[in-house]
Amino acid sequence: MPMTSPAGRPSSRAASVRARDARWRGALAVLEEMRREPGVTRAGVAQRLGLTTGSATEITARLRELGLLAETPAAASGRGRPTTVLHPHPDGPVVIAVDIRQEDWRIAVAALDGRPHVAEAGTHASREPGRVVTVIAEAVRRACERHGGRVRAVSVAVAATVRHGGVVQSAALGWDAVDLTGLVPDPRLPLLVGNDATLAGAAEARYGAAATAGTALHVTIEVGVGGTLVVDGRPVAGAAGAGGEFGHLPFGDPALRCPCGATGCWDLTVDGRAIARHLGEPPPRDPRSYAQAAVDRAARDAPARSAVGRAASAFGRGLAGLINAFDPDIVTLGGFAEPLRAAAAPEFGTALAGGLMRFRRPDPPPVVAAALGGDGALHGAAVTALDGVLTEEGLSAWAAGRAG
Repeated sequence: MPMTSPAGRPSSRAASVRARDARWRGALAVLEEMRREPGVTRAGVAQRLGLTTGSATEITARLRELGLLAETPAAASGRGRPTTVLHPHPDGPVVIAVDIRQEDWRIAVAALDGRPHVAEAGTHASREPGRVVTVIAEAVRRACERHGGRVRAVSVAVAATVRHGGVVQSAALGWDAVDLTGLVPDPRLPLLVGNDATLAGAAEARYGAAATAGTALHVTIEVGVGGTLVVDGRPVAGAAGAGGEFGHLPFGDPALRCPCGATGCWDLTVDGRAIARHLGEPPPRDPRSYAQAAVDRAARDAPARSAVGRAASAFGRGLAGLINAFDPDIVTLGGFAEPLRAAAAPEFGTALAGGLMRFRRPDPPPVVAAALGGDGALHGAAVTALDGVLTEEGLSAWAAGRAG
């Protein structure tokens, strides 16, 4: 119920709340355009948002004052009025994105345009959870010290199953439940944790090859298969956030037990472990590097070509099942998925077509390489963190901090 004065008119408090919200709505719309298209001009933003020149000037001036946006003159073009290019303010908010993979880790810093810039990286000397957390926490602390109060959140992409915002299991890292709260130096700083493949798919839907799709399926191969279904820009993560574990669908050999505890997982048929098994070699310590090396050998080595072809067939067949189930507009392939498809295109294509329902075969969804490549998880971690910063509450908190 709206607040009213005794005379029945809206109270001054209610009016001020509405005015504040309206102000932030315009600011948020401008910042979202800058985030969606880095290097966009003020005139371009005004046109897309239906703003008058005066309104656009007023909003951007306010954002400059708050340290959220900077403007530089745009290159002259034609006889129109000069305009400016919008950028994140050099002293504005940033988020820290962390990517924890099987063999290594990276941290990056992203401003309001959402583009992560890697600050530090390293290889795991040990996969023991406490050691991994300690090493990365030191790197996060150093980044926080460099950027001070500008850091608004830390967002982690991890090669693990994530439930209720916490790691519950990682076949890739050999972890069960692991507490990642030690990654942030200050408990008041928000910590967000997500599955790496899910976050990569979210980023691909925002900025990448699936940016125009209403329903996008992202599938990646690193150590096993991961991915997500993205609908209207949002990953379908399930009741507790653990959705998208495609690699643990029973598309594989039921005689094989997966490190996750289940049998017959698709994971075991498509990555470097499958290729090594087909070649009669021991399981590789790093399945991703092993698989890429096998692809490189396949051009000159018949056994390697056969092993890669078998893995590509298993991948195409399982992908057909996901397409049948989810009916996506587009499929994006991340990690080793695209090199595997390219290395054994005939085997992949035959298996994919054979697994599709008959009505889908004349017009299947396009299957394309992910545009963000190996940085998809970092982009996704930044996207998630900035979604929390770019809210009315987030901007109000930033403005209050500057005023203080």
